[in-house]
Amino acid sequence: MTPGAGQEKELRADAARNRARILQVARARLAAGDNSLQLNAVARLAGVGVGTVYRHFPNRHALVEALSAERLRELVDEAQAAASADDPLAGLRRLLGFALDRMLDDPDFAAVLESAGETGAQTSDLKAELDGAVTGLLDGVRLTGAVRSSVEADDVRRLLCGVAHAVRSGSGEVKDLYLDVLLQGLRPPR
Repeated sequence: MTPGAGQEKELRADAARNRARILQVARARLAAGDNSLQLNAVARLAGVGVGTVYRHFPNRHALVEALSAERLRELVDEAQAAASADDPLAGLRRLLGFALDRMLDDPDFAAVLESAGETGAQTSDLKAELDGAVTGLLDGVRLTGAVRSSVEADDVRRLLCGVAHAVRSGSGEVKDLYLDVLLQGLRPPR
């Protein structure tokens, strides 16, 4: 099997240049407002064959994952910082706000976070790292009594995806309100 998005197999120099060029063109298309990321069009604009694009990115989602890797890394770093914060509940709120802002800014990034199916190796590794950091954060918040014992990292990610969808379907002015509702909903019943 050829390497896909995020796989760590060492690429030949020309293959690495082609992959970098494909990502550069895809980022430019997104910046220009074209979020279709049609692989044929990306290949043409990158000056490579369609087969080259498909060798690196077997589908649009694989390309989106590769484009989202940097944001996912930032989210992991933020989760790790929140887990080591003196006030774990404040860390959780900061992390949720950080993640929500990125999801609202980049719907493709939100789709990567939402996807539960097939993902590339790099995305799987980053999601596992994220879940580990969020689990540590939740453990700290549980000690304060502010999170139900049954809530897991994956639950928080799914709930946050729901909040992002709700904010996108309404006005951005409700973002803080919805985050408050989410945090209240994570609390144990009284």
